[in-house]
Amino acid sequence: MKKIKYITVIAATLIFVGCSDSFLTKKDLFHKQDASYYSTPDQIEEALTGAYSCLPVDQGVNEPTMMAQIMSDDCFGGGGDNDQQCLAIDQFQNYGEDLYDYFWQQYYRGIFRSNMLLKRFDQATYTSVNQQNQDHGEAYFLRAYFYFKLAEFFGTVPLTIDPAPVNLPRASADELFGQIASDLQNAITMMPAVKYQDIPRDRLGHATKWAAEAMMARVFLFYTGYYQKTDMPTAEGGSITKDQVIAWTDDCIANSGHGLIDDFRNLWPYAYDTAEYPYAKNNNLKWIGEDGDNIETVFAIKYSPYGNWSAPGKLSYCNQMVLYNGIRGAQGLNPWGQGWGFAPVNPQLWDSYEAGDTRKKGSIIDVNDPEEFNASSPAYQWNGDKNNNETGYWQKKYMPVQVTSGNQLVGMYYVLYGGQQNLQLWNMQDEVLIRFADVLLMGAELGSSHAQDYFDQVRARAGLASKPVNLDNIKIERRHELAFEGIRYFDLLRWHDAEQAFATASGIPVKTQDLDATYTVTFNSVSGGFVPIPESQIRLSNGVLEQTPGY
Repeated sequence: MKKIKYITVIAATLIFVGCSDSFLTKKDLFHKQDASYYSTPDQIEEALTGAYSCLPVDQGVNEPTMMAQIMSDDCFGGGGDNDQQCLAIDQFQNYGEDLYDYFWQQYYRGIFRSNMLLKRFDQATYTSVNQQNQDHGEAYFLRAYFYFKLAEFFGTVPLTIDPAPVNLPRASADELFGQIASDLQNAITMMPAVKYQDIPRDRLGHATKWAAEAMMARVFLFYTGYYQKTDMPTAEGGSITKDQVIAWTDDCIANSGHGLIDDFRNLWPYAYDTAEYPYAKNNNLKWIGEDGDNIETVFAIKYSPYGNWSAPGKLSYCNQMVLYNGIRGAQGLNPWGQGWGFAPVNPQLWDSYEAGDTRKKGSIIDVNDPEEFNASSPAYQWNGDKNNNETGYWQKKYMPVQVTSGNQLVGMYYVLYGGQQNLQLWNMQDEVLIRFADVLLMGAELGSSHAQDYFDQVRARAGLASKPVNLDNIKIERRHELAFEGIRYFDLLRWHDAEQAFATASGIPVKTQDLDATYTVTFNSVSGGFVPIPESQIRLSNGVLEQTPGY
């Protein structure tokens, strides 16, 4: 079974505030009360599960990694003739009033659950101090993660660390990142230093000390880069220095048990069945899997076979981003499964790789390459289902993979783990939020004394020789190593390179609705690169919330 703790969000994570009036003398047999609920490790575990369940977003176009992928210069909007939302995201425009509302609600739901858990945590009685510290640290990590993702997209957002309902304006960047920094520092301090190899497999998908150290590096680089600061504040009035972040990053690299697997391409599910995929067969690839052998995954969202439409939230049990990335109208193009055709790849990215870089064909499908399709597959048809912005290139890291089972093509994960035989529900690929290669590159960028070694490890794995470790080379390396993983757009923002990147991306020939066209995009510099707050949230605040400039 796929190792995952994705249970239905229990009532305890939803119904926290119970009646306490003295005239209620009968015991409530149906609801759990927040005043007494958080009293055992099992109840804390249930509440943590409720918070983790807010990481995925079951509205595919609002999935954070998907949105960041479309917003970057490496991908265009794509989709079909009715997919106006992805085109609006790609063009830095609003669509209706609430384009980003589901993402906003889902992550504030996660913040609420984390706040409630942290407020009541001391009620629990533990026999294991290590488990107590681990659970406590995970709660701090999750709150920091939810706030950081909101900060990446919206700039600044309302900040509260109490579950009580409040109506707040946007916090300042210093206030918001100060709280994120303090929460991550708590997570680093609290969670035990257990090597990856010693973590029980049924704990895969939980945050660790190492994930918190790596996330601190990502947050620090974004805050100090975008806001042009040297240190990052804490909520207590102190600061996080670059030297501290380097020490944490070095610790993660040296002591976590994480590392690079030998072949970059074996990270991705397309390497699973070489009988179906000529490229995998010709390069002797073998998928590393997601059940514990992949030492490169530092933190990931785990998905399951239980995705369905029967209740709100259950669609997020399967990986909707993979479905949305699938080639629109692809039938029988094994190993590639069908999807909605979002995020076609900018051919400039394909052209930018160095000769001999295994990540080029290891990351991107060229539809004109016969090695990309099984010999029994029909010829690829451009605009088979009225795609937008089609370029002939598709990303392959998060692409549906299908295999032959009996006499039919079905999803790879359906064969492995079961579930429903439905192309919209059988994608269960882990969504890797922090990968060890990223930690190495962040350590190099921060200026660790091991920077050249960190940088060279990533390049050597890709079949490339050493280069001087400087910011220009790091920018190129991050683009190639981390393409389609939801990181590129925020790198452009923090480096202040976005406007130039999008100017360069304009003018690319594409096919849209069966017609030759030209892709153009204008970066919204007025907004600072951030997206609009949903208008419904502004109305609910009675105008306390102010809209992002430029929308």
